Amino acid sequence: MVSKIGSNVQCRDFLAFLMFFFASVYAIRSIPTNGTEDLKSSTPLRLDITDTHVVMDNGFIKVTLSNPTGAIAEIQYQGIDNVLEYSFKETNRGYWDIVWTRPGIDDNGNFDTLQGTHFRVITSDENQIEVSFTKDYDREDPSSVPLNIDKRYVMLPGRSGFYTYAIYQHIEGWPDVDIGQTRLAIKLQRALFNYMAISDEIQREMPSDNDRSSGRTLDYKEAVLLTNPSNPNMRGEVDDKYQYSLENKDIKVHGWICRSPHVGFWIITGANEFRGGGPIRQDLTSHVGPTALSMFFSGHYAGYNYDVSLRNGEAWKKVFGPVFIYLNSDQGDDPKPLWENAKDEMVAETKSWPYTFPKSEDYPTASQRGTVTGRLLIRDRYLSEDLIPAKSAYIGLAPPGSDGHWQEDAKGYQFWTQTDDNGYFRITAVRPGNYNLYGWAPGILGDYKNKDDVTIRPGEETSLGEIEFDPPRNGPTIWEIGVPDRKAAEFFVPDPAPELMNYALINHTEKFRQYGLWDRYTDLYPSQDLVYRVGESDYRKDWFFAHVNRKVGDNTYEPTTWRISFPVQNVNQTATYTLRIALAATTLTRIDVLINDPNAHP
Repeated sequence: MVSKIGSNVQCRDFLAFLMFFFASVYAIRSIPTNGTEDLKSSTPLRLDITDTHVVMDNGFIKVTLSNPTGAIAEIQYQGIDNVLEYSFKETNRGYWDIVWTRPGIDDNGNFDTLQGTHFRVITSDENQIEVSFTKDYDREDPSSVPLNIDKRYVMLPGRSGFYTYAIYQHIEGWPDVDIGQTRLAIKLQRALFNYMAISDEIQREMPSDNDRSSGRTLDYKEAVLLTNPSNPNMRGEVDDKYQYSLENKDIKVHGWICRSPHVGFWIITGANEFRGGGPIRQDLTSHVGPTALSMFFSGHYAGYNYDVSLRNGEAWKKVFGPVFIYLNSDQGDDPKPLWENAKDEMVAETKSWPYTFPKSEDYPTASQRGTVTGRLLIRDRYLSEDLIPAKSAYIGLAPPGSDGHWQEDAKGYQFWTQTDDNGYFRITAVRPGNYNLYGWAPGILGDYKNKDDVTIRPGEETSLGEIEFDPPRNGPTIWEIGVPDRKAAEFFVPDPAPELMNYALINHTEKFRQYGLWDRYTDLYPSQDLVYRVGESDYRKDWFFAHVNRKVGDNTYEPTTWRISFPVQNVNQTATYTLRIALAATTLTRIDVLINDPNAHP
């Protein structure tokens, strides 16, 4: 379990359990402009339709969609006939999908690639092509998900890429359904794309599917030890798609690079309003395949509590995307310029949000959205007699609910930002509706939630003024371990076992994603559990980042009990002392806390 315990007496002890867990913008190209590129920029949009395919072409890129299913069958770019894996069926190369169940009926999730049954042209002129592929709920078909799906694809002139978005609708009175995941998946050519980049720090040559197939599966199927890879430099490394997860706030651009011709393929996300779980919710990016994903929500790291659960005929509609599929190229062989160019394009897309081009009425334009401003101040008389500006606090609008409700919400939209050094915030491009304002400040225990709903109206700016956050506090802090910030990064994260290494994550802030770190606790504490002595121990070295079980045999583990030893002088026998615990994340776990008597009933 990834956790964090903060104890103060007021006792914050931060017992850490690992956090597992289209307004057109100018295309920024890394190829020097020449006559050919100028010609492409002036090439008119073209839409060709047959009984089996729909083809969009703007001179830079040609995209072929299956008709009427609406899968991405082919992407032609820079002399590559198809950047997608041609050995797969057309409907399995680039597609939207969901995992869903009928509560009380299905034991396992139903995987559905949302193949459309009807095609129509939304618009096609010199400024834009937008096409729609729909799939409607069929009451007579028990395998039909009770949703109406509208998948859209958009191409603009002069752009080295295309957009896609989708509208999901559950009409009032329809059957109950749980949706555990939805995403866009792109499968690139295995023979061409083998260099992956998901951040400035995490970029590397990747193993192939065949390398994984010849390797040894570890504790779960996604983790494989490479024993005989085609690239001998990878022998002895672990490949695991979860090692390449990122937080929502950081999943802005990621993708793959082909060495020859030197081409980059990128998924760019201009905003996160349609993703659930808030800014530090984690999910997948790209992984061996080569596969590039746009995860909108899933049960990864969170489980069933994170489903979109529709009950009692509840009406629901949500727009996912648009996301931008961007391709770039240059004449060199260094992947860095392509990556830097993709980041520049991401910045341009972010500045253009909300887009002006989507034709769906369910996607509001900038003038149809609102803005919220305010200032978050912290009232804590044990830190200061004055109100304290909440510096770098996360503040966001999410559907109304209990404290922390936003962490498990994927049904609605969320809008987040961070405060400046003086606690001021401004949240723009908010869809009309009723929200709660949520927040937390690094280093401050507890969550903020406003008492009243915040109503957003089209074109209006709502000022909330100065907002005061009263963190939970029963007295002065006697001691604390760690920092309450929803992370476990300040604690001791061990190196992986030498034979279970991913070299892309060595000496890196994402080192906690290395495989098998849970068993490193057993190496450090083979028989006796961790003891932390307040005033002597250093949580950076002496507090293991995840409170895990001890391995005592093959696939056998036992619970562990950590001890915090602390002197308390001048004890007031009539006073109440409070221990507070802040968790970064937990999974399938229970915490028992005993004070002084280890044999007491928790």
